[in-house]
Amino acid sequence: MPLVLLTRFLTSLFSWLLLAALIYLGWSWYEGEWLRMVDGDLIRVREDWRLWTALGLLAWSAFGGMILKPFLSRPDRRHLNTDRSNGAQMEGINGASLYVETHGPKAAPVLILTHGWGLDSTIWGYAKEDLSADYRVVVWDLPGMGLSKPGDDGVNLAAFAVNLKHLIEQMSYEKVVLVSHSIGGMTTQTLARDYPAFYEARVAGVVLLNTSYTNPLKTMILPKLMLALQKPLIEPMMVLTRWLTPLAWLSGWQSYFNGMSHLTNRIGFGSSVTHCQLEHTALLSTRNSPGAQALGNLSMFHWDASQALVDTSVPVLAIGGRVDLVTKVEASETIASMAPHGSLLKVEDANHMGFLERFEDYNAAISAFAETSIVR
Repeated sequence: MPLVLLTRFLTSLFSWLLLAALIYLGWSWYEGEWLRMVDGDLIRVREDWRLWTALGLLAWSAFGGMILKPFLSRPDRRHLNTDRSNGAQMEGINGASLYVETHGPKAAPVLILTHGWGLDSTIWGYAKEDLSADYRVVVWDLPGMGLSKPGDDGVNLAAFAVNLKHLIEQMSYEKVVLVSHSIGGMTTQTLARDYPAFYEARVAGVVLLNTSYTNPLKTMILPKLMLALQKPLIEPMMVLTRWLTPLAWLSGWQSYFNGMSHLTNRIGFGSSVTHCQLEHTALLSTRNSPGAQALGNLSMFHWDASQALVDTSVPVLAIGGRVDLVTKVEASETIASMAPHGSLLKVEDANHMGFLERFEDYNAAISAFAETSIVR
């Protein structure tokens, strides 16, 4: 999510300032100030407020996330199960290694779920539980995220699409339904664009969740500003993140513990986000390599699939959140209108992570669409 990475860059600067202030106050308290008494003796005077402020900043650096989380999210109404199970490594294309899980009856119709950027397959906890009773649910980590490793093709949408094609070939001889969020939706559209005959032959239906059809800077809030900043600021920032991955990772973990990561990821949710949903999203965006995330963002900035679904007979359901800041709902409207068999669902009070915060609505829509697509 480019918007989250941009915000994370700013909050990372705050985290470094917080650390610098902590070190300065602690050191200045320890050094103190030497004063000469009237009798000629020198004494060191330490100002206690510096020590207490430094200790307060230290506590915030270590536990700020725990403090902020209750104010940024609601109590959990259902636990998000993020455990991995029924998984294995699969050989991908050109040296890639893909982590894949399967859930549900082996003979059931296949749903393949592709996650958004900065996340991994553990984000599908609700969907796995709700959909695996009737479907064989397959979730996987995109190359460079989670437990999947990129191959010689690198971290980009073309590499994701060819590995999705390979996954479809390995998972089922029948047609499958593809469910994709954010960059996962771009991956699915890249599959349709680059391998149209395969897409027609092997895909029964597509559900695109909060995704774009072109450079996501064009379909987020403030698109003119973002596009103006793309070349002079945003792309150099991504390149710098790639070069300084270890430092960016250290900064990311610092932001996770002091709560800035939770604050950053909060902008991807609406008003109904719960503690476990925000916590796991913040954890994944921190745990996944910032260098790999930067490469994925650079790939998105030079991507377009606006004609990918125009000539396809595959039914498409585009689900958008009415308050999505990262990919505005107008993107879902455009996708639904371009696909000959497209339909649209707008979910109230759903932001970019609507499939988590409004999981009941999303999963019900996915199940109903899959049923009609498979029997079509």
